[in-house]
Amino acid sequence: MQTFDNIGPEKVLEVYNPKVGMHGVVVIDNTALGPGKGGIRMTASVNNEEVFRLARTMTWKNSLAELPFGGAKSGIFADGKNIPLKQKELIVKAFAKSLKCISPREYVAAPDMNTGEREMKWFAQAAGSLKACTGKPKSMHGIPHELGSTGFGVHLAALEALKFKGIPVEGASFAVEGFGNVGSFAAKFLAEKGARLVAASDSKGCIIKPEGIDLKRLQEVKRKFGSVTTYGQKCCVMSCEGLVSVEADVLITAAVPNFINEDNYHFVKAPIIVEGSNIPMTPKVEERLHEKHVLVVPDFVANAGGVISSFIEYRGGNEKQVFRMVEEKVSKNTKLVLELAGKQGIFPRGAAQEIAVKRVEKAMKKRKG
Repeated sequence: MQTFDNIGPEKVLEVYNPKVGMHGVVVIDNTALGPGKGGIRMTASVNNEEVFRLARTMTWKNSLAELPFGGAKSGIFADGKNIPLKQKELIVKAFAKSLKCISPREYVAAPDMNTGEREMKWFAQAAGSLKACTGKPKSMHGIPHELGSTGFGVHLAALEALKFKGIPVEGASFAVEGFGNVGSFAAKFLAEKGARLVAASDSKGCIIKPEGIDLKRLQEVKRKFGSVTTYGQKCCVMSCEGLVSVEADVLITAAVPNFINEDNYHFVKAPIIVEGSNIPMTPKVEERLHEKHVLVVPDFVANAGGVISSFIEYRGGNEKQVFRMVEEKVSKNTKLVLELAGKQGIFPRGAAQEIAVKRVEKAMKKRKG
């Protein structure tokens, strides 16, 4: 259930356009550090509670990364993957027009599930401002999220977690839940460092091969046939849920919310979980995993590469600057959070949130003063 506290949310807007079948919601959680920044999630299952949780995550993510953005998020209640393209365009543009009263002054959009640079182009056109969103095509002076900046950051967080646990990256095994834009790039960068991919999933299912999956072959079959389950090569194929219990040094979440939950967390065998996706589990589940000595790198620490890329685009920077800043901030913040958590004997989210909350509350006091 959505709750309100001293941090936020500041505004919750629910918008409709029955003519084109558009129904959406925007949650502006906190703007003490700058305009609310957060992507547009377009799924049939998204709801107000999910958008609120994601908006709060963005507040902490921007604060921890020391970016001049607040936290926000939006959702469009539609099957963004399967609706006709023309209808999708009409819905996105109608959504953007409905937000002209707050965008870009209070809300700056970005891509999220089932939205990308094409949708950001539509959003900017309808909003009448290039500043209304980031993740736009290069033709609109954008830096598309499809470059892999989020996955690059996730791999950096995984490297710091392995180091913290004393596990050499060379030969370390890892599994990826969601072999899409974030998961595939995280896998690519980790494989380049000598780690071994042993399991991967997408919406169609999961494949497991303990001796190692050929990443190039996996990328090819995914591109050609649309699913990792077509990999072949004597791998074990099962449902997506099977990835939770895979034996690997690192489990990377990179797709759906609540992937690890009250019903399945006790099946986790990986000593490290890196949250490449947003809200892949609740803080309560993270605490329970911490009690089992599982190290969980929180989403707003590990997957900050996307919003860092957004910031570089927002200020007119380039792709080289993106990867330089992602490397600097994600590595530094992951190390800082893990060391603080270890020193205080608390789970990493608690340590990360402690840092982020102080920065937001300081900005709120300054704004009032």
